[in-house]
Amino acid sequence: MTLPDFPDVRILVTGGTIDKVHDPRIEAIVFARDGATQIPDILAMGRCHHPVIQKVLLKDSLEFDDADRTAISDAVLAAPEIALVITHGTGTMGETARWLADRVQGKTVVLTGAMRPHSLSASDGSFNLGGAVVAAQTLPAGIYGVMNGRVLPAEYLDKNVEAGRFDI
Repeated sequence: MTLPDFPDVRILVTGGTIDKVHDPRIEAIVFARDGATQIPDILAMGRCHHPVIQKVLLKDSLEFDDADRTAISDAVLAAPEIALVITHGTGTMGETARWLADRVQGKTVVLTGAMRPHSLSASDGSFNLGGAVVAAQTLPAGIYGVMNGRVLPAEYLDKNVEAGRFDI
């Protein structure tokens, strides 16, 4: 039996809730003071050692501007891989997905994140990240989001704030 040849995956870290930690000094959920990302730990827990991890930003997506989205699209375009996952805050994930859809061709790009930080118990981050890695390897070229067990094309990727999930 011959296995299919799946593409290499690059994970572009941009921040969002998935990467936040509790800071007991100020009693808030923030990014780690040392700028570390939680993504390597999430992958190690899943015994997923093949993606390349590249930190682009470590920022709350509600604070993203066009310069941040340009940095993300530049990183996607510069990546040698055709399969990419972007960890992203849920607040503006759809906006970034549609920004990328206007600028990126010929690559499969999957945005994902979490409603609850990986560093806290009961996070959805590892489930979403695992789904995104698989989706990036198997979906046709395009821009997608993977959240809550769903794959959503960029044009439908919007957070339902009242329900606390992504769906159509």
